[in-house]
Amino acid sequence: MTRLVVDEFFRTKERTLELELLTPGCTMQREIESPMLSSPGLVLAGFRDRFLRGRLQVLGETEIRWLESLDEEKLREILDSYLALQMPALFVTKRLDVPPLLLQLAANHDIPVLRSSLKTGDFYRRVQPYLDERFAPHTTAHGSLADVYGVGVMFIGRSGIGKSECVLDLVERGHRLVADDLVLITKRGNDVLIGRGHEQQRHHMEIRGIGIVDVRALFGIRSIRQQKRVEVIVRLVDWDDTVQYDRTGLETEDVDILGVPLPRITIPLNAGKNITVISEVVAMNHLLKYSGVHSARLFNQRLMDTMQPVRAYLEEDYE
Repeated sequence: MTRLVVDEFFRTKERTLELELLTPGCTMQREIESPMLSSPGLVLAGFRDRFLRGRLQVLGETEIRWLESLDEEKLREILDSYLALQMPALFVTKRLDVPPLLLQLAANHDIPVLRSSLKTGDFYRRVQPYLDERFAPHTTAHGSLADVYGVGVMFIGRSGIGKSECVLDLVERGHRLVADDLVLITKRGNDVLIGRGHEQQRHHMEIRGIGIVDVRALFGIRSIRQQKRVEVIVRLVDWDDTVQYDRTGLETEDVDILGVPLPRITIPLNAGKNITVISEVVAMNHLLKYSGVHSARLFNQRLMDTMQPVRAYLEEDYE
């Protein structure tokens, strides 16, 4: 996560939040250290033991009306104590009139005060997703990400093994490209990983022997997605006669990305293998498992049920 300061927040969200800066002389380089917003609540009443620094503070109509009900001496005492806690910035919603003393004391403490025309609830709903995105854990992966039957399949493997060519073939068959070569992965919530491409790449692919191609220009808008949840990892490897590859699907392999385990399927490549069709089967099989149908386990259970009478007969044969 890159450092987020109030100035960047203001420039990014000025239009969508309908913001205006009420203290132009204050520094805008204060760092926002938390993705959570806070309303002062009991802090204004004097209980400051649980005040969490680094959060943006929001004053709604309730707080402003209460402050306006105080006499000037009491108001100065409360605001001076509150602003001494040094929050990154203070927001006032609903385009409410801000007490002049609040602006004066905020300027003394060098804390920017911004006002939004949005209602308090709408303000929270618009700001929280942005902060969650900025503060979310993230990483990058060398691979290609595609939406195959609604399943986010990320192909990994050594350079030149055919990841981009596989995804290009999937796009030609009606599936969608999300990112090629570099996949930016962001964690949302506890177990959701969202993958997208680099902003400058914009759904371009490098195909050896051809060069850079624009997938959107070639195949149309339906051939791309801006982002997609990463759900299955497909590892492409060169065929090795000395390696025993999984042939039943009973043994699963997981890979950890940002603390989230994802199923990883290793596909060895040799001449004549249709990796595109196999990738489609991987996606459909994942959908089956998600719906509670594990084909390999069901097949194995049928075999065990069929063999049970024979096993019982052998156990009772004492000859």
